[in-house]
Amino acid sequence: MIKTKQHRSIFEIRTKKVKDMQVEYTRMTDAECEIIKQFLNWQRKRKLSLRAVFDAIRYISKTGMQWRCLKETNFPDWQAVYYYFESWTKQGILLKINLALNELARLKEGREAAPSLGLADSQSVKLAPMIGEERGLDGNKKVNGRKRQILTDVGGRIYRVHVHAANRHDSPKGVHLLDQEQQGLEKLEKILADNTYKGTFAKAVEKMGITFEVPQRPEGTRGFVVEAKRWVVERSFAWLNFFRRTVIDFERTTRNAESFVIIANISRVLSKLT
Repeated sequence: MIKTKQHRSIFEIRTKKVKDMQVEYTRMTDAECEIIKQFLNWQRKRKLSLRAVFDAIRYISKTGMQWRCLKETNFPDWQAVYYYFESWTKQGILLKINLALNELARLKEGREAAPSLGLADSQSVKLAPMIGEERGLDGNKKVNGRKRQILTDVGGRIYRVHVHAANRHDSPKGVHLLDQEQQGLEKLEKILADNTYKGTFAKAVEKMGITFEVPQRPEGTRGFVVEAKRWVVERSFAWLNFFRRTVIDFERTTRNAESFVIIANISRVLSKLT
């Protein structure tokens, strides 16, 4: 097929947009910093700028760069950046920032701050070599690595994430999405998921007084079908492809793997807000 000049022009524009989304990184703006600084004790005097540290973590998330390669950039020393990344992960600060941004984004759309409908799903991803913690083979997807489970609202914003070996079943492991004291999910009335979440997960959801539902496929349909509302959580997994650190799991601990998924969501929601 011979492409016309117009077709070539459209193709080049679309290709450029995809490339920009994949590799371009823009430093935090002043407006973004105003939102973030309330969580990081910004005013305390330090040798390092927390703005630069947070920027460096987002940069690694976006580009997939190794920690030690930060020395080739204008960001702070990689050991200092990693120290803050670990501290903010352990203290739950990243989760607090993520929750607050999700609430702001919902209010901006004219919605209630807390969602009433949740969407759960899982995705198997390859695990980098020489890492043994929580590694398994997903026989269905033929993926040797880990499985990440997420819980989102109808806008695709991620509220919970749990990472485990890929050979574990979705239903019992999905219960971890319901932990963490339901912060931010107090008004949850219904959770939509696929058939793999029936059983342990469904019972845990109903025990909390929340309705569990599996969207029904139209009768007579075969193959792939876009399920009402549940396609949103699939799109959230697709968005993670624009953050190279989450395309493949490079983390030695599942806790850090979960943090990078949260950071990806923070970056995406933050850009929408500002």
